[in-house]
Amino acid sequence: MFTIEELEVLLLSLKVGVSCVLASLLPAVLMGWVLARATFRGKVILDGICHLPLVMPPVVTGYLLLVIFSRRGILGAFLMETLGIQIAFDWKGAVLASAVVGFPLMLRAIRLAIESVDIRLENAARTLGAGSTRAFFTVTLRLALPGIMVGALLAFARSLGEFGATITFVSNIAGETRTIPLAIYTLLNRPDGQEAVIRLVGISVLVSFAALLASEGLMRRMRRD
Repeated sequence: MFTIEELEVLLLSLKVGVSCVLASLLPAVLMGWVLARATFRGKVILDGICHLPLVMPPVVTGYLLLVIFSRRGILGAFLMETLGIQIAFDWKGAVLASAVVGFPLMLRAIRLAIESVDIRLENAARTLGAGSTRAFFTVTLRLALPGIMVGALLAFARSLGEFGATITFVSNIAGETRTIPLAIYTLLNRPDGQEAVIRLVGISVLVSFAALLASEGLMRRMRRD
């Protein structure tokens, strides 16, 4: 059903999507807890910064990543000189672009899940001898797990559809950064690419729809619980 080139695109897209979720999960859980439970000055500003990629044009996000993580960028030059790690124009850059764009979706789901956990349950765990860290892992995190999974699924689905930030930051390199949206864009400019476009669009729709259905099922479970 798929050519070698198309399979390469699909596998790279899945690799980028899974890596995006893994890279975003811990920061999203920590930031979700901070925004849900902590009270401090500048909280609104921090919340706005975290959700900025959701409303900012993806091309702008990609450009900012390029300025920061290119070989001449502040962090890009440091990573290249000290660790030999290249981010721009590499598949790791595609992961970073997807993670940044999808982070607000994951964060919002996790924050809402943590806010839905009754704080009295956390206090009860502390009165029974559990420390703050243990109460977080045994009560808060456990009860918020469906919401965390929803956030992970939404970020994964968003990663599969990411185009603007990716092509701006890491370009459209076959076998390296060409994910499904970039491959579709490339094939649309080829006279013999119509069939391949249909196949890639179909698999993209199916995977994204499955992720949305799974996230909706988890959300309904959270409401029942």
